[in-house]
Amino acid sequence: MARRHLIGLLLAVEESWPTAFEAILGRLGPIRHGGETHEFPTERIVNEPFDLRARPAYGLVIDRLAWWYVVPREWLKKIALMDDVYLLNNPFTFQAMEKHSAYCAMMRLGLKVPETWLIPHKLPPENPRWATFAERYYPDFDLDEVAAQVGYPLFMKPFNGGAWVGVTKITNAGELHASYDASGERLMHLQAAVDDYDVFTRSLSIGPQTTVMRFDPSREWYDRYAPEEDFLAPDLNREVVTISRLVNAFFRWELNSCEVIVKDGEARPIDYANASPDLSLASLQYYFPWAISSLAAWCLFCCVRGRQMHVNQSTRDFFEVGDSELPYAEKLERYRALADDYFEVDAFEAFKAEALPHLTEVTIEYVESPEFDELVVHVARAEPKDVQDTIIERARERVRDWVADQQAAVG
Repeated sequence: MARRHLIGLLLAVEESWPTAFEAILGRLGPIRHGGETHEFPTERIVNEPFDLRARPAYGLVIDRLAWWYVVPREWLKKIALMDDVYLLNNPFTFQAMEKHSAYCAMMRLGLKVPETWLIPHKLPPENPRWATFAERYYPDFDLDEVAAQVGYPLFMKPFNGGAWVGVTKITNAGELHASYDASGERLMHLQAAVDDYDVFTRSLSIGPQTTVMRFDPSREWYDRYAPEEDFLAPDLNREVVTISRLVNAFFRWELNSCEVIVKDGEARPIDYANASPDLSLASLQYYFPWAISSLAAWCLFCCVRGRQMHVNQSTRDFFEVGDSELPYAEKLERYRALADDYFEVDAFEAFKAEALPHLTEVTIEYVESPEFDELVVHVARAEPKDVQDTIIERARERVRDWVADQQAAVG
């Protein structure tokens, strides 16, 4: 009798990746591993009142909602603490370890994070005690002096933001004060810009699987990922991948993206707390089949392996490396080993070889099917009219390119 592992999808308004994920699992069907048969039904989760003692049927939940909404966030905490449901991203660190905390941790670990300052709110909180508190312990500060310490050009951005909301590039004092005045109650960072860079990268990581993509934030959202191979030297590519896996192993995030700018041969991470990363067909295009097949592989491995939810972090293991006098390159290799251990890399590769040798073939069959083309059109038609045809044409072309590259790789 097959073992059944129900996978829950906690969604907002996304349609492309959950539809593709469901289709890939359906085409894979039951798999064999360790002498047993395993089945993986899926269910899209609705948000309802819940009994704290009610035990859910899910073996694993993919969360794409809880960062923005409190009810699903508290439900995830409950099922992690009480029911041993596996979550790809730790909801406790995801809530507490926002971009500010991520900067702090990665600085201590020795990564080349640009100069960053946190500045007080422009508008104070509404609290009758604020005036007395501020008079005693909240002195006025010189914004221009802080900006001078950071250096122009710089970025002002929310300490816990996402999707580039509230991010402003600043080149002079006038822009600085205008952006600060507009920030209102948001708590902001000032971070040195890395101008005249060689390459802007965004890495998408799913478990121990990472793909590094050339990314251009200045282009339209549906044209930012360039399907380009070997745009980084091998040692730099390894460094960028290692940084991404380090972040994820440290915070217990297994579905995350990391932005790293490469300038003068140095990898400078600027944003790596995105544990609800871009998985859209309309934007990823070439990389979409990789993302969905990688997500399927990791979820199935976690279910079959009975991988346990890591609620607590083992920060001391990483800090011992970061606080040491080891050279930077050696620290990266130590971090890589810690990350590989956390992600059970050897066991994962063995699982894929035994249970999923046909995963790429199944993915190719799916993305070449009329079913997938209907999804391309459906997703594009949800976008503004003036870009719909461009998205359809580009998605079709770039997915075909991905298929050709996979077929060429196996001869």
